[in-house]
Amino acid sequence: MPLISRAEIAVFEKRVQLPMVLLILERDRECIQKGPFKLKAPYLELLDRAIERAKGDLAETIAFMRANGMKVRRGSKDDNFSEYVFCHGGYEDHRRYLNIRLKNAVEDQLRLYLTAAAKSF
Repeated sequence: MPLISRAEIAVFEKRVQLPMVLLILERDRECIQKGPFKLKAPYLELLDRAIERAKGDLAETIAFMRANGMKVRRGSKDDNFSEYVFCHGGYEDHRRYLNIRLKNAVEDQLRLYLTAAAKSF
């Protein structure tokens, strides 16, 4: 039996991915703001709604982790892998993720947030 459950791993992974999602959305918003778009407002509104939703989810995740004594630390990183240490219930789980896997997971999250933001119009 694993020391940290799959549900807990999902929460830890969400905590790792959401700051990346926010960083990308905020950088994209900045590029659109400064870019040569003729009608910036629709793009900015879409990104603002996605950012707002992602920030809310991150805040919920952090609150859940704090309430349940869960912590995540960044470990080593190289060209191919990023390591994270998940701490919960007195156990530490060292996990190494392929950077391409993290990228793909963040892309999936971006799609979800942009789709949800578009549906909220």
